[in-house]
Amino acid sequence: MHTRDALLPDAERIHELITSYSPDGTLLPRTLAEICENVRDFIVLEEAGFVIGCGALHLYGPHLAEIRSITVDRPFQKRGGGELLVQSLMSEARKHQVSCICLFTRSPQFFAKLGFDETQREELPDKINKDCRVCPRYHCCDEVAMVRGELPRFAMPPEAPNWAVKLQI
Repeated sequence: MHTRDALLPDAERIHELITSYSPDGTLLPRTLAEICENVRDFIVLEEAGFVIGCGALHLYGPHLAEIRSITVDRPFQKRGGGELLVQSLMSEARKHQVSCICLFTRSPQFFAKLGFDETQREELPDKINKDCRVCPRYHCCDEVAMVRGELPRFAMPPEAPNWAVKLQI
Protein backbone atom coordinates (compact mmCIF):
# COMPACT_ATOMS: atom_id res chain seq x y z
CA MET A 1 0.00 0.00 0.00
CA HIS A 2 1.40 3.40 -0.97
CA THR A 3 0.29 6.95 -1.81
CA ARG A 4 1.01 9.00 -4.90
CA ASP A 5 -0.15 12.24 -6.47
CA ALA A 6 -3.47 11.87 -8.23
CA LEU A 7 -3.61 12.17 -12.00
CA LEU A 8 -6.54 13.25 -14.14
CA PRO A 9 -7.32 9.61 -15.12
CA ASP A 10 -7.85 8.93 -11.37
CA ALA A 11 -10.70 11.46 -11.18
CA GLU A 12 -13.49 8.95 -11.90
CA ARG A 13 -12.27 6.56 -9.20
CA ILE A 14 -11.86 9.44 -6.72
CA HIS A 15 -15.42 10.50 -7.55
CA GLU A 16 -16.66 6.92 -6.91
CA LEU A 17 -14.90 6.79 -3.55
CA ILE A 18 -16.23 10.15 -2.39
CA THR A 19 -19.73 9.42 -3.69
CA SER A 20 -19.86 6.15 -1.73
CA TYR A 21 -19.42 8.15 1.50
CA SER A 22 -21.67 11.11 0.63
CA PRO A 23 -25.23 9.82 1.16
CA ASP A 24 -24.77 9.43 4.93
CA GLY A 25 -22.98 12.78 5.20
CA THR A 26 -19.55 11.34 5.97
CA LEU A 27 -18.11 13.32 3.05
CA LEU A 28 -19.46 16.32 1.21
CA PRO A 29 -20.54 15.36 -2.28
CA ARG A 30 -18.21 16.50 -5.06
CA THR A 31 -19.03 16.49 -8.74
CA LEU A 32 -16.72 14.82 -11.21
CA ALA A 33 -16.07 18.26 -12.69
CA GLU A 34 -14.98 19.60 -9.27
CA ILE A 35 -12.63 16.69 -8.81
CA CYS A 36 -11.16 17.16 -12.28
CA GLU A 37 -10.63 20.88 -11.61
CA ASN A 38 -8.92 20.13 -8.30
CA VAL A 39 -7.19 16.83 -9.08
CA ARG A 40 -3.80 18.39 -8.24
CA ASP A 41 -4.98 18.74 -4.62
CA PHE A 42 -5.55 14.98 -4.36
CA ILE A 43 -3.39 12.03 -3.52
CA VAL A 44 -4.50 8.44 -3.95
CA LEU A 45 -3.85 5.29 -1.98
CA GLU A 46 -2.95 2.31 -4.14
CA GLU A 47 -2.63 -1.38 -3.57
CA ALA A 48 -1.52 -3.68 -6.38
CA GLY A 49 -2.07 -0.85 -8.88
CA PHE A 50 -5.69 -0.28 -7.81
CA VAL A 51 -6.84 3.01 -6.23
CA ILE A 52 -8.39 2.13 -2.86
CA GLY A 53 -8.45 5.55 -1.19
CA CYS A 54 -7.94 9.26 -1.60
CA GLY A 55 -7.50 12.53 0.22
CA ALA A 56 -6.92 16.16 -0.65
CA LEU A 57 -5.00 19.12 0.71
CA HIS A 58 -6.58 22.51 0.07
CA LEU A 59 -4.21 25.45 0.53
CA TYR A 60 -5.65 28.71 1.85
CA GLY A 61 -2.25 30.35 2.26
CA PRO A 62 0.92 29.94 4.33
CA HIS A 63 -1.22 30.25 7.46
CA LEU A 64 -3.67 27.40 6.74
CA ALA A 65 -4.30 24.24 4.74
CA GLU A 66 -7.22 21.84 5.03
CA ILE A 67 -7.16 18.06 4.78
CA ARG A 68 -10.38 16.95 3.12
CA SER A 69 -12.07 14.05 1.35
CA ILE A 70 -10.13 11.36 3.24
CA THR A 71 -11.61 7.99 2.34
CA VAL A 72 -10.57 4.38 2.05
CA ASP A 73 -12.72 1.83 0.24
CA ARG A 74 -14.62 -0.21 2.85
CA PRO A 75 -13.01 -3.60 2.08
CA PHE A 76 -9.54 -2.06 2.67
CA GLN A 77 -10.26 -0.24 5.94
CA LYS A 78 -8.52 -0.89 9.26
CA ARG A 79 -5.19 -1.59 7.57
CA GLY A 80 -3.47 1.78 8.06
CA GLY A 81 -4.45 3.36 4.74
CA GLY A 82 -6.24 6.33 6.30
CA GLU A 83 -3.24 7.13 8.45
CA LEU A 84 -0.95 6.82 5.43
CA LEU A 85 -3.12 9.30 3.51
CA VAL A 86 -3.11 11.81 6.37
CA GLN A 87 0.65 11.48 6.89
CA SER A 88 1.25 12.06 3.16
CA LEU A 89 -0.98 15.15 3.14
CA MET A 90 0.72 16.53 6.25
CA SER A 91 4.06 16.04 4.51
CA GLU A 92 2.74 18.01 1.55
CA ALA A 93 1.64 20.81 3.88
CA ARG A 94 5.12 20.90 5.45
CA LYS A 95 6.63 21.11 1.96
CA HIS A 96 4.54 24.24 1.40
CA GLN A 97 5.56 25.56 4.84
CA VAL A 98 1.98 25.83 6.06
CA SER A 99 1.82 26.70 9.76
CA CYS A 100 -1.59 25.15 10.53
CA ILE A 101 -3.51 22.20 9.10
CA CYS A 102 -7.24 21.94 9.77
CA LEU A 103 -9.96 19.44 9.05
CA PHE A 104 -13.61 18.87 9.87
CA THR A 105 -14.62 15.36 10.87
CA ARG A 106 -17.11 13.06 12.56
CA SER A 107 -14.19 10.81 13.61
CA PRO A 108 -12.21 13.06 15.95
CA GLN A 109 -10.63 10.13 17.82
CA PHE A 110 -8.90 8.94 14.62
CA PHE A 111 -7.35 12.36 13.98
CA ALA A 112 -6.50 12.94 17.66
CA LYS A 113 -4.23 9.88 17.44
CA LEU A 114 -2.42 11.68 14.61
CA GLY A 115 -1.77 14.82 16.66
CA PHE A 116 -4.83 16.94 15.84
CA ASP A 117 -6.58 18.95 18.56
CA GLU A 118 -10.21 20.04 18.67
CA THR A 119 -10.95 23.72 18.13
CA GLN A 120 -13.95 25.96 17.54
CA ARG A 121 -14.91 26.26 13.88
CA GLU A 122 -15.05 30.04 14.31
CA GLU A 123 -11.25 29.93 14.72
CA LEU A 124 -11.04 29.00 11.01
CA PRO A 125 -12.79 31.83 9.13
CA ASP A 126 -11.11 30.94 5.81
CA LYS A 127 -12.80 27.53 5.84
CA ILE A 128 -16.11 28.92 7.11
CA ASN A 129 -16.25 31.65 4.45
CA LYS A 130 -15.30 29.31 1.60
CA ASP A 131 -17.27 26.14 2.31
CA CYS A 132 -19.36 26.21 5.45
CA ARG A 133 -21.52 29.23 4.58
CA VAL A 134 -22.96 27.35 1.61
CA CYS A 135 -23.36 24.02 3.44
CA PRO A 136 -26.95 22.95 4.18
CA ARG A 137 -25.78 21.97 7.69
CA TYR A 138 -24.22 25.36 8.44
CA HIS A 139 -26.51 26.08 11.41
CA CYS A 140 -26.60 22.48 12.66
CA CYS A 141 -23.07 21.26 11.92
CA ASP A 142 -22.21 17.96 13.58
CA GLU A 143 -18.57 17.90 12.50
CA VAL A 144 -15.69 18.56 14.84
CA ALA A 145 -13.14 21.18 13.78
CA MET A 146 -9.57 20.02 14.43
CA VAL A 147 -6.16 21.58 13.90
CA ARG A 148 -2.52 20.66 14.02
CA GLY A 149 -0.08 23.53 14.35
CA GLU A 150 -0.52 27.15 15.29
CA LEU A 151 -4.01 28.56 14.81
CA PRO A 152 -3.97 31.38 12.24
CA ARG A 153 -4.01 34.88 13.72
CA PHE A 154 -5.55 36.27 10.55
CA ALA A 155 -7.75 35.21 7.69
CA MET A 156 -7.31 35.84 4.00
CA PRO A 157 -9.96 38.40 2.98
CA PRO A 158 -12.48 37.09 0.49
CA GLU A 159 -11.70 38.23 -3.04
CA ALA A 160 -13.91 40.81 -4.65
CA PRO A 161 -15.79 39.61 -7.71
CA ASN A 162 -14.03 40.33 -11.01
CA TRP A 163 -16.65 42.90 -12.01
CA ALA A 164 -16.07 44.85 -8.77
CA VAL A 165 -12.32 44.94 -9.35
CA LYS A 166 -12.78 46.16 -12.91
CA LEU A 167 -15.12 48.90 -11.72
CA GLN A 168 -12.82 49.60 -8.75
CA ILE A 169 -15.70 49.31 -6.30
